[in-house]
Amino acid sequence: MVDTGLCSGHARCNATAEDLFPLDDLGYLAVTDPEIPPGQERRARDAVAACPERALSLVDE
Repeated sequence: MVDTGLCSGHARCNATAEDLFPLDDLGYLAVTDPEIPPGQERRARDAVAACPERALSLVDE
């Protein structure tokens, strides 16, 4: 999940996993609830950890 109120557009999530966390034209995440394909969980966790604003979180379904 993405907390759009916390996101400052550093784009570190995108730099870590561009295909999982695409950006809009302003440099902010284009999705608020990205789908994480099976086998990509580690990349998603790395992207969450890279966010300096802690605007990302993983939710188990």
